[in-house]
Amino acid sequence: MPVIKVTDIAWGRIRSPDLDKQEEFLTNFGMVRAARTKSALYMRGTDPAHHLHVTDLGEPRHVGLAFYAASADDLKKLAKVEGASAIEHVDEPGGGQRVRLKDPDGYQVEVVHGLEQLAPIKLERPANNSGAEKQRRRGALYRVKSGPSHIKRMGHGVVMTANFTKMLAWYRETLGLICSDDIYDGDKANIVGSFNRCDRGDEYVDHHTVFLIKGDKTGLNHLSYEAADIDDVMIGHEHLKAKGYSHMWGMGRHLLGSQVFDYWADPWNRVHEHWADTDVLNAKTPPGLYQRGPEIAGPWGEPLPERFMGHATP
Repeated sequence: MPVIKVTDIAWGRIRSPDLDKQEEFLTNFGMVRAARTKSALYMRGTDPAHHLHVTDLGEPRHVGLAFYAASADDLKKLAKVEGASAIEHVDEPGGGQRVRLKDPDGYQVEVVHGLEQLAPIKLERPANNSGAEKQRRRGALYRVKSGPSHIKRMGHGVVMTANFTKMLAWYRETLGLICSDDIYDGDKANIVGSFNRCDRGDEYVDHHTVFLIKGDKTGLNHLSYEAADIDDVMIGHEHLKAKGYSHMWGMGRHLLGSQVFDYWADPWNRVHEHWADTDVLNAKTPPGLYQRGPEIAGPWGEPLPERFMGHATP
C-alpha cells in the first residue's frame, strides 16, 4: 500500500535569474499573475487554484513538482516518511500546509493541502459545434480572438532520470500513482518510459500525472498545462511564434494520452506544453504496454525530434 494517494499535480517550481522575463514568457504562454514578491513569481490559470507555476529568483534550474493531498491527515502520514519535513504552514501566497520530500534524484516534492482558491476566470467563447453535436451554439457566432492561450490548470510533469527503477517505485509507493502505460525497448521487461496517473478509485482522472523517461541525463523534460480547447492550442502557437519564442515540438496528437500538443521553451530552455483533449481513466482501467518506436509518437503531427526527447533541465 502507498503512503498516501495524491489527488492531482499542483505546480512545477523552477528558478530563474530574471522574474520580469519569466513573467513575460508565462503571460504570453497563457497564464495570469496571481502574486509576486521580491524573490518569487506565482502564476495561475482560469481554474480556481491560486497558482499552478512557481518561479523562485536564482540561477536557472528545476526545483521540483508539487501535488495535492486529499486531506490534512495525509500530510501527517507523509511527515513520517524518512527524510520528510514536518508539516509546514506555507509562508507564501496561496497559503495552506505542506510536507516537503526529496525524490531519489534529489528533487524537491511538495505535497500541499488547503491552498487558497480564487474566482475562476471565464473564457468568453461559445461551445464549438462538431459531429453529432451541431446544436450546441444555436444562433451564436463562433469567433476565436488571436492572442495567448487560456491555461486552465496543470496537467502533468515529465522527468528524465538515470535512476529510473528507484524513481518509479518512489512515486508509486510514496504518492500512490498507478500505471497507465509503460514503454519497453526490446525485452518487455526493459521499461524505458512510464505514464502514471492519480488513483482516485472510480473517479476519472487524466491519463498521466507524471511521466518518467529512462535516460543518461537527469532533470525536467517539461511542465504540461491544459488549454481551454484545441483552438486555444492553435492560437497559442501562433502567438508564441509571433513573439519569437523557441518552439520545441508540435503541433500533433499523442498516441498515449491522446492529447493535441504543442511545446515551447522559456528563455532558459525549460519546456512548457500546451495541450487539450486527453484520455481520462479511473482505477479500473488496466495498464498498457507498448514497444518503443516512432509509431507511439502519435497519429499525426511532426515526428518526435531528438532535441525534445533528449531534453532534461537539471
